[in-house]
Order: sequence, then structure tokens, then C-alpha cells
Amino acid sequence: MRLAFFSLFVLIAFAGNSVIARLALSGGDIGPWTFSLLRFVSGAMILLLLARPKAGWVAGRWMAALALCAYGVFFSFAYLLLDTGTGALLLFASVQLTMLAVAYHRGERMRAVQWVGLTLASGGLIYLLAPGVEAPSPLGSLLMAASGIGWGVYSVLGKGAGDPLARTAGNFARAGILLIIMTPLILFISPEAAPGISGIGLAILSGTVTSGLGYALWYHVLRDLSVTTASVSQLSVPVIAAVGGAIFILEPVTLSFALSCAVVLIGVGLATIKFSSQSSD
Repeated sequence: MRLAFFSLFVLIAFAGNSVIARLALSGGDIGPWTFSLLRFVSGAMILLLLARPKAGWVAGRWMAALALCAYGVFFSFAYLLLDTGTGALLLFASVQLTMLAVAYHRGERMRAVQWVGLTLASGGLIYLLAPGVEAPSPLGSLLMAASGIGWGVYSVLGKGAGDPLARTAGNFARAGILLIIMTPLILFISPEAAPGISGIGLAILSGTVTSGLGYALWYHVLRDLSVTTASVSQLSVPVIAAVGGAIFILEPVTLSFALSCAVVLIGVGLATIKFSSQSSD
């Protein structure tokens, strides 16, 4: 129950992070690079304070930081070129393919009922988002696919020993340094207007709470999950984000919306609960 609670909290944080990014970038209060920069620098600061600077820095890894940068930066730029439905489909499809490929390489195999669950969850997600899908931008599609690969790699690298908070702090600190170093070149190539107060606030909220603390807890949860389970469970994030939109932004709730959410959650349950039972045997 404790693992299930933490996993749900993390997935809600991921969904909340998506909402924050949409609010910040779509409103034009901040550019995609500045949003990413503030997101990771603010996340690094709060995490290093919580984990102690020296312990956090030592625990981090440059490879994980590169994967984290790829996820955050490519997502921010891709969001300017894709609508929400198309972007979510491309992101989670690439995350699934990346993590399932790694899981297969490591010897993890899914039973028939798990494949059924994965198929149900994927189909429900497509049904939920397909009505808003338009012909995607080739560049935006490429950037979103790269973002999903980055998140998949970062999640796989999180399955290891050590303090999850310290490792996340070290990874965020390295990611922040990489972005700071690259900032003059990026802004020279693609200038951005000065960010507004609202954009800055949303970027810091994303970095400190839904990204920094959420990812630290994700690393903690990953120690007790298989790569396959961690991969499939993330299919529920778009559904949670959609539910949040219906509750907090008063987006309309239709029968198709309710059915697609139910199918995704049932599919995730089949794929993850069954696999957990198999692992404990």
C-alpha cells in the first residue's frame, strides 16, 4: 500500500507538471529555454539543500543529467509546435518503446495478461487523445520523441542503489550546469523575450515541487518496481492530467472521456499488479 501510494503521488506530480508547463508556455509569459533553465536550476537548489550539497553532488551522474536535459528541453520546444493530444501520444509512445526495449534486453518478459493490459492502456489513451490529434509537425514530432527517449533513459538509470534524494539532487545540479553553459549560445541562435512574473513563478513551481521533489520520489519508487511496471504505469499520467483539467479547469466530461479513462486505468492495473505478483513469487 505504501508503494502504491507513493507511485500514485508521483504520477499525479507528473500530470501536474504537464499542466504547469502548458500554462507557462502557451501563455507566452516565458520562452521554452528560459522555462527549462529556471526549472532545473530551481529544482537543483531545493534538492541540494534537502540532500546536503556535497552528498547530492557526489551521488549524481552526468549521463542521467544529459537524459534529464533531453527530456525537459525537447519537451518545452516541442510543445510550441504540437497540440496537446499529438504531443502526449508521441511522448508516451517513445517512453514506452524505450523502457520496454531496455526491459527486454535485461531479460524481463511480460505474460499474456500483461500484454493485454498494455494494449488496453495504449488503446484507451489513443481513444482519449485522438479526437484532438492533427497532422503533426515533423520537427515537433522529432523533438517530442527525443524528449520521451530522454525520460525513458532517465527512469531506467534511476533503478540503482543509493539515496534517491541525493541522486536526484546531483542529477538536477549537473543538468542546471549544462543548461547554464549552453544558454548564451541557445539564446543567440533563438532569442527569447524577458520572462514575465507569472512565467518565472510557474517555472520555479515546476522545478521545486512537481519536478524536483516528484522525481526524487520517483527514484525512490523505482527501487521496488520492474522496468516494465514503471514503464506501463506512466500511461496513466495523461489520464490523471485530463481528470485534473476536468476538475480544476472545468473542462467538459463526456461519456467517451470517462470510458477511455476507465480502459487506461484497467489496462495499467492488469499490466502492473500482475507483474508485481510475478516478481514477488
